[in-house]
Amino acid sequence: MSRRARAAVAGSLAAVVWGVQEPLDQRVFGCDYSDVAVLGKGVTRGRHWRTAGLAVSMALMEHLLLYPLCFLVDRYHPARGEQGVPPLLTNRRAFAQATWRHAVFGAVLGRLA
Repeated sequence: MSRRARAAVAGSLAAVVWGVQEPLDQRVFGCDYSDVAVLGKGVTRGRHWRTAGLAVSMALMEHLLLYPLCFLVDRYHPARGEQGVPPLLTNRRAFAQATWRHAVFGAVLGRLA
């Protein structure tokens, strides 16, 4: 398995563990706050809000874990510097745009799941 695939799997598993342990930390901290509920119930009010919340969080986790690989795009991509392929690693606007796209992807995936 490639490093990229391992990172994506690791991010997905981390998001699942994070979501599964929420009931425990809610008891420990005595607070009803749930990231999965905030994300999922923002996408759907139906019974699949938990699935939607995990889908959104996994899309964002994958984005955050793999974004540093933009160094490779900036350095080795054959079309770097051309229209549509600006420098990415230190480009805050590109990072915000990619974050938005991953959030939309996760929301759509969660809604359809």
